Amino acid sequence: MDKKRFFYVAIYAIGMAYLEASIVVYLRKLYGISDLMISVPAFDPMVSIIELGRELATLIMLLAVGLVSGKKFQSQIGFSLYAFGLWDIWYYIWLVIFIGFPQSLFDWDLLFLIPLPWWGPVIAPVMISVLMIISGVRLALLEEKGLLVRLKWLDWAMLALGSGTMLYAFMSEAISSLPASVENLSDFRPSSFLWPIFLIGYAISIYATWRILYKSLNEPAMHRSVRK
Repeated sequence: MDKKRFFYVAIYAIGMAYLEASIVVYLRKLYGISDLMISVPAFDPMVSIIELGRELATLIMLLAVGLVSGKKFQSQIGFSLYAFGLWDIWYYIWLVIFIGFPQSLFDWDLLFLIPLPWWGPVIAPVMISVLMIISGVRLALLEEKGLLVRLKWLDWAMLALGSGTMLYAFMSEAISSLPASVENLSDFRPSSFLWPIFLIGYAISIYATWRILYKSLNEPAMHRSVRK
């Protein structure tokens, strides 16, 4: 595996994280936000739509760099996961450098807006990002060795269950407030984080990752590709 590709994707992800953190700093300064759990700007429909578009554009850019970095679909997904994980972790590193937030990995943050507001302690998305980085690197390295991953129905089911469980932990209170207007959702603040639910989902995801990327090496589900 050409280590330069990992390096270039890392530089791209870290640069994107800088840009993302810079935008957040500007928004906080412009709207006078010191703590999202306390102070919130008045709802602005246009800005909200633009923010949703920016989040979607970020996902597209991270997927795109993976698609151009990998040789085949497996490594393309791998590099996308690798880029996303690094981007998310470095986003918080840059925020700490710029504004000293978060002061703790257990500080709350508004993580995402699609399809509903995600709230949670910073350590939760960081844990997911670490798993994404490990999975992404592993996928790319396996393809380089000529090994293509073949997921079984149980693997798909476990990935869906683990991801869905973690998503519910992030969006549970927003979901419980439905049906609600966009204005009401923008004013929503969580009261607690469902750590047991999140950790169950995370454990399922770890086990699914181990099954797919390590255990399956000794099973017929892993086949050598014809060409590298």
